[in-house]
Amino acid sequence: MNNQNFTIQTKNLSIGYKSKSETFTIAQNINLGLEKGKLIALIGENGIGKSTLLKTITGIIPSLKGEITLLNKPLQSFKPLDLAQELSIVLTEKLPPSNLTVYEIIALGRQPYTNWLGSLSQEDKIKINEAIALTEIGHLIHKKHDEISDGQLQIALIARALAQDTSIIILDEPTTHLDLVHKATLLKLLQKLTHETGKTILYSSHDIDLAIQMADEMIVFTPTQIVQDQPCNLIQTGIFNTLFNTEHLTFDATIGKFKIK
Repeated sequence: MNNQNFTIQTKNLSIGYKSKSETFTIAQNINLGLEKGKLIALIGENGIGKSTLLKTITGIIPSLKGEITLLNKPLQSFKPLDLAQELSIVLTEKLPPSNLTVYEIIALGRQPYTNWLGSLSQEDKIKINEAIALTEIGHLIHKKHDEISDGQLQIALIARALAQDTSIIILDEPTTHLDLVHKATLLKLLQKLTHETGKTILYSSHDIDLAIQMADEMIVFTPTQIVQDQPCNLIQTGIFNTLFNTEHLTFDATIGKFKIK
């Protein structure tokens, strides 16, 4: 797998954790390629290692083995500031108590570019305003972050990632705790951003039915393998029936949804 259109690529990657006395391997021989302008969903059951995979390919935790390339360069060759100008991350985070407004949260995305005083340049302000316009949250920018809903905060954090002006955005379970309407709204926004800006957006999710409808590609993390393909192709392989070790769920390939037996 070698494609100049890949923004992130892994080759024979092993992920897990290492202590002084032992190594715990979660998954190995992972070969992925994330393309420009694609919305990619990472799915798998609770605790299987989705967050570990995301943290590994973004350099938050080290890999156990294999290669990770970012824009055709080894991930470990990037200095932190250079990496922050190419890759932005939205984790499942609760912001600490503060008086930050939504605008100030979005402005934090410009930290990799600001001078040592942290003052915003005209270019910084342009990028912030572009992010606000793309996410359509201009009506919220003067509100404190604890005055808005969880769904609105998620969109503000995505706007922060957009203001960071990176070619790749990684999101860890951005639809958690959102109702169906807000989940659909958020995923439509991510879909729009990939297609309008050419960015690569990878997000993890438990909402498999929605991911099948919205994602350009999916990475399916099962106990025995990790497979990447378009949703329509994955449906035909029957891989969704291997996701959960239960007799109470089955995947109906004719409608592309899980059903309770």
